[in-house]
Amino acid sequence: MPFDFDEVIDRSHSQSTKWLKFAPDVLPFWVADMDFAAPQFLLDALRERLEHPILGYTDRPPSLVESLQRWLEHHYAWSVPEEWIVWVPGVVPMLNLAARSVAPESSLLMPTPVYHPFLALAANAGGSDIRVPMAVSDGQWRMDFDAMAEAVQPDTRMLMICNPQNPTGRCYTSNELAELARFIDKHDLYLVTDEIHCNIVLDPDQTHLPIAAQHPEIAARTISLYSPTKVYNIPGISCAAAIIPDPTLRQNFLRARAGLQPGIGPLGFVACERAFNDRSSYIDELMAYLRANLAELKSVVGERLLAHDATYLAWIDVADLDTEDTQSHFASHGLGISPGAQFGEPSHIRFNFGCPRETLLAGLQRLGHALADAGG
Repeated sequence: MPFDFDEVIDRSHSQSTKWLKFAPDVLPFWVADMDFAAPQFLLDALRERLEHPILGYTDRPPSLVESLQRWLEHHYAWSVPEEWIVWVPGVVPMLNLAARSVAPESSLLMPTPVYHPFLALAANAGGSDIRVPMAVSDGQWRMDFDAMAEAVQPDTRMLMICNPQNPTGRCYTSNELAELARFIDKHDLYLVTDEIHCNIVLDPDQTHLPIAAQHPEIAARTISLYSPTKVYNIPGISCAAAIIPDPTLRQNFLRARAGLQPGIGPLGFVACERAFNDRSSYIDELMAYLRANLAELKSVVGERLLAHDATYLAWIDVADLDTEDTQSHFASHGLGISPGAQFGEPSHIRFNFGCPRETLLAGLQRLGHALADAGG
């Protein structure tokens, strides 16, 4: 059966973080949480597990590893041995563990704008971050390798990126990843790549490319982070994996998490495994729906949005608006957005268009008024 992305679901009594942040008359388009039901096959797997009345401490099932291995092979032709895989409750804990295990009290290099937890990683690890603005070239956001080379310090040990890039929506090409691999090798750095949005590629001419699979020469320097929680819209269920090919790097990572990381619960294991085993039309249908949503958004914001390859998070230029507090300005027009300052770039806002068309069109009407009323 086709998946129903048009269904508007009332989340007002679910303690939804997304819908509680703003006043009731504000439509939320901020956090990376879609307003679509999780697919029925995933909900059925959870219900089946709930037939057993005890939800105690749970060991990871061997079938979970096999499901991830098949998923990586199916989508990316990447064969990953079991010993490379480390399971953790979520990607953000993995980012912090990576910073603490590889680069404690040193500097972390990161292109900005970037997913906001990145901007706290260095401080959490007792070090400092080096933020290098991305450049706009040919209508696309790109890593500025010349600026990054100038910014590298003697104590810089790690580069951290999102691919696909959050919040700009870039899906890095093979040429860009080849240049990144050369950069990592030349400057003797480790690379952490958050690939949680890997299945959400909207440009039909693009595909997600895991850099550790594309460039095995830097695999030993790379930690790749995966979770099905974004594409299947289950961010409230915690389960993720780090792919760490190098045994020394992996052991450092495991030592860093000792005593700090809680275990994964039984529902997390079930949801993650069922998602990795999915070979239905769900992802294709979701991408088609999101592409249509993106077209609606572009009809309102025009050139404020550059080329958008991936994710359901639009990075919209509002530099011309006569306001410093973008979040309050858009909220006053009934629209909850993520302010760009949160990602290291105050001249933009991030807008989540992963929602039913009816909700999106109501939000876009408000977005148009908010842009016009601030001089846009």
